Amino acid sequence: MTIQNDQHQVQYYDKLSDALTHDNIDFFRKTFLILHPYDQAKFFLSLPSEYRNKLYTYLSPKETSDFFENMELDDQKYYITEMEPLYAAQMLASMYVDNAVDILNELDKKQIASYLAMMNHDVASEIKQVLHYEEKTAGSIMTTEYVSVEAHQTVAEAMEILRYEAPTAETIYYIFVIDKLKKLVGVISLRDIIIADGHDTISQHMSDFVVSVSVSEDQEEVAKVMRDYDFLALPVVDFQGRLAGIITHDDIADVIDEEASDDYSKFAGLTDVDAAHKNPISAAKKRLPWLIILLFLGMLTASLIGRFESTLEQVSILAVFIPLIAGMAGNTGTQSLAVVIRRLATGDLEGESRWRMISREAGTGVITGTVCGLLIVVVVYVWKKSLFLGFLVGFSLFCTLIVATVSGAVIPLIMHRLKIDPAVASGPFIQTLNDILSVVIYFGLATSFINYLL
Repeated sequence: MTIQNDQHQVQYYDKLSDALTHDNIDFFRKTFLILHPYDQAKFFLSLPSEYRNKLYTYLSPKETSDFFENMELDDQKYYITEMEPLYAAQMLASMYVDNAVDILNELDKKQIASYLAMMNHDVASEIKQVLHYEEKTAGSIMTTEYVSVEAHQTVAEAMEILRYEAPTAETIYYIFVIDKLKKLVGVISLRDIIIADGHDTISQHMSDFVVSVSVSEDQEEVAKVMRDYDFLALPVVDFQGRLAGIITHDDIADVIDEEASDDYSKFAGLTDVDAAHKNPISAAKKRLPWLIILLFLGMLTASLIGRFESTLEQVSILAVFIPLIAGMAGNTGTQSLAVVIRRLATGDLEGESRWRMISREAGTGVITGTVCGLLIVVVVYVWKKSLFLGFLVGFSLFCTLIVATVSGAVIPLIMHRLKIDPAVASGPFIQTLNDILSVVIYFGLATSFINYLL
């Protein structure tokens, strides 16, 4: 069943709400369970608490898990706490392991232990296995619901295994081939198995060139591998080369969204941009650390200007152009920073010399500095009727834009080399740093040529 537009959607939701109001369980189940899980989740989120509690009695934990996996993690964390603990534990056990682990990682240790204790022993063991991997690694986002066969088995035997495991597997388009020690030795597609002769062995049709990642691999690197090879699923191996799980394309879509949000947070000078809207106290806690650092850096800028107080007293017009030069430096530095961080994040820099990229950014700074510098010379001359003042401001701007562009490129590269996330070199940090550099350049030149200004 498809919901074609918002009006039809509202009508469906009204019918479902009416069924909940009048305890019409048969109509509710018949209508609700033919909806797409995404639409089920949207309806669930629209319900008041008393209707949600009634819905839990109408649906089995497995039926609830189907749409619960389509909700945002923050919503999952909130709504799981209002369920009966046993119901919640059974629902988690019905989910794919990686999705259940994502939710459990948001809970405290006592809650995790309580839910695991109420689960089937085998399911709890699988979840525990994934839970112990460090967050944001391949091991933490993989699922253990996959189909594997041994190389010596026949195609007919593999088909029987596939029929048995397919209902619970997250994907069946790839079947992974292991040896008797469970080490990954190959991969075969569903298409190859379907068209192969049933008496052939898997080793005759499998590809022994297998791209895999370690359980300890960073999730951002995993996303790059899946993007480069355009995989639907990627095998994950442990430190002994044994198949531990797989990562599917939908998991990587979540990773890309998470990493983009994380980089944006750092670029904006925040710890977590998604958490910033929760409440004023939470938002302030996220923003204050960076703001305090930038406050002291701003004080450094103010003290530098104070050192040139005598220059300002003699030529007060210089103060008019401080915001212009500092602002232009911050803007061009942030532009360069954004370009480099983007190329580092996508891996585009791997095949290119860092020095070549720095040289290109420096060349960009020279061109933009020349154009903006000459333009400001003309503007200042027309405005203040002082050609030397125009040249001073223009040359200061020229030097500042070159330095700011290069610093915007070099700083994230240095951080990347030191294994520090280059997104930490955020816009506010670069802007404040370039404020300091621009003040030194501008007033250094003004002090050196003050006699010509007078």
